[in-house]
Amino acid sequence: MSDLPRRWPVGGQPITSSRALQGLGGWGRTCLTADSASTGAPSSPPPQDWAASQCLPVPANPISGPHPVDANAVAAAEAARPHTGRTVDAALTPQTTDIDLGGIHVRTLAYSNTVPGTTIRANVGDEIAVALTNGLDHETSVHWHGIALRNDMDGAGPASPDIGPGQRFTYRFSVPHAGTYWAHPHVGLDTDYGLYLPVIVDDPNEPGKYGAEWIVVLDDWTDGIGPGPRQILSNLQSGGMGSMGGPGGMGNMPGMGGMGGGSDQSGAPTSSSTSNGVGTSSLLGGDAGDITYPYYLINGRLPTAPTTFTAAPGQRLRIRIINAGADTAFRVALAEHTMTVTHTDGYPITPVAVDALLLGMGERYDVIVTAGDGVFPLVAAAEGKNAYARALLRTGAGSAPDPAFAPRELDGRVGTVATFVAADTVLLPGGRPEVNLAADLGGNMMSYDWTINGRPYDQTQPLTIRHGQRARLTFTNMTMMWHPMHLHGHTFQVVKPDGTPGPRKDTVIVPPMRSLAVDLVADNSGDWMLHCHNAYHQESGMMTRLDYDS
Repeated sequence: MSDLPRRWPVGGQPITSSRALQGLGGWGRTCLTADSASTGAPSSPPPQDWAASQCLPVPANPISGPHPVDANAVAAAEAARPHTGRTVDAALTPQTTDIDLGGIHVRTLAYSNTVPGTTIRANVGDEIAVALTNGLDHETSVHWHGIALRNDMDGAGPASPDIGPGQRFTYRFSVPHAGTYWAHPHVGLDTDYGLYLPVIVDDPNEPGKYGAEWIVVLDDWTDGIGPGPRQILSNLQSGGMGSMGGPGGMGNMPGMGGMGGGSDQSGAPTSSSTSNGVGTSSLLGGDAGDITYPYYLINGRLPTAPTTFTAAPGQRLRIRIINAGADTAFRVALAEHTMTVTHTDGYPITPVAVDALLLGMGERYDVIVTAGDGVFPLVAAAEGKNAYARALLRTGAGSAPDPAFAPRELDGRVGTVATFVAADTVLLPGGRPEVNLAADLGGNMMSYDWTINGRPYDQTQPLTIRHGQRARLTFTNMTMMWHPMHLHGHTFQVVKPDGTPGPRKDTVIVPPMRSLAVDLVADNSGDWMLHCHNAYHQESGMMTRLDYDS
């Protein structure tokens, strides 16, 4: 794959862990068993029931090897997590398959023939064991987005191995916090296909103040319809447009990207458009994205063939909303309903009533609504792209409005990260930062190069921290694009401009030409990715690491 030289030593293979290289001369072999992935030690010989193909060659002296990770510290962090003794087993097979988006059939990449993949659900303290069989023709991985799990099961290099074609690997980790999470690959542009699924962690002690739950996954879609993600990236890198049309070309059909469409802060279409056909957004601070997609989906379906969630009038519903898109922020509203936001990225907040919510890629919000009587569209406006995704809530008789219907709530009170404050129970302890970290976000739109601290990922100088330190990480966006920044293995607390605490999150929108500070406590040793969750920015260099010093 074309991304491998960027991620691994030239001529080398994926490195399961720098610890696995210690004591090896020349080329050795390390086996992807659960034990070796947990400890970093090569398995010799591998267990009888383990496929020999799971032993990968690794270079003992890589050209630019990963930072050494303290295996004892990783084990200590795992021991400190709650453990119920219960294991939740699941199986994933990423593969090429045919998917019906609702009258449009595509051949794409998905987990076991469904988009989204089947939800994995566990309780706090449970162990999740996911047996992955790679049915793709290239390497893959599964990143457990937002879960503060052990470093060697994170599904992203250098601490966690990519899995080769035909190989099997079991991800095994405990889940320490309740919340709405999701899983996706961390290899190349595979995030812009159908390879994603919700991961829900319940707290049995959480008050059950709702009668039903609706999981809503948002996505922007091109594969099997327009140019593939690799072609899109090639166009962007050559100074071309990221836009593309459906089978009939560009248009303004519901769920299809239009060439000139944008939106102002109210959600109404505007005539403002950038050279790539994507409009601007006041909420995002400028250009809304790089790509206009043929379709926008909720739970894998077109707005003309939406999924329907059935409930009873007056029932309290918890809606868990996940943005699995690659280049699209969504503004989400439920017609004729007010939403009470209760959680951001899995963590509780002081509840706030809003009419609509803005979600960048990778973000998750939980809301509570009291269902009305009738049929109501849940609409996700592709911010600045003049298109909609939708699903339906049905509680009684009636017909759904036209797919182009835009509820007035999109024009109302829009909740953004600035709106929310973490609940008292999850506020970080008070105190001054012991270390200040900087992530300066840079880029060149003409050549489509993106950097952190002036360097693309293959030249990165990782940020460093020591276990137990409280750090302030300041994102300074020196570009004209917004960036949803995601830190693996941790949550951070957003610091508002007046210095007061905001919500706990693991992914946050950094507007163009602005700075945003977050505080975090270093309590999960390892090497952790820090990157923009725009798939095309990440693939083009906007990624670094946060490494723990021993």
